[in-house]
Amino acid sequence: SPRKPSADFFSMRAVVLLFVAFLASASAFAPPVQLSSSPLSSTTSLSMRHGKRMAKLGLPADQRKALMRSLTTEVIRHGRIKTTLVRAKAVRKHVDHQIQLAKDGSLHSRRQSMGFIYDKQLVHALFENAPERYGERNGGDCRGLRTLPRQGDNAAMAVLELV
Repeated sequence: SPRKPSADFFSMRAVVLLFVAFLASASAFAPPVQLSSSPLSSTTSLSMRHGKRMAKLGLPADQRKALMRSLTTEVIRHGRIKTTLVRAKAVRKHVDHQIQLAKDGSLHSRRQSMGFIYDKQLVHALFENAPERYGERNGGDCRGLRTLPRQGDNAAMAVLELV
């Protein structure tokens, strides 16, 4: 009479089948192999962003610029906003730039701020108050403080405030 396979045989067979399935699925995610040896073709097919420091925020360029303008306007208007950590880090540069323009106080700087900040009266108030409030500071006029993650999607949150 033939011997019945033991339980160890079935578990070993299951492990081997899982390993083969893993290898087959992993090859689907491997990068495509290039047959050309041209250095130009090898660099253009990769989509790595080495050295690109601008946060894209998952938005097209026009929407990203509008978001930066609106967040900058609200930080200057209210002095403090709560947003995601990545957005806070991205908008901090723009807020500092607007304060630097206000400290300069020239007509050209005022027109640049008018083109970026949505509220005309807010630009006038910024240009009146910024030189005495931030005159002795050499940058770093905006601070981002981490807060608790957002409930729902656990996104890292931050409070962005003027110093």
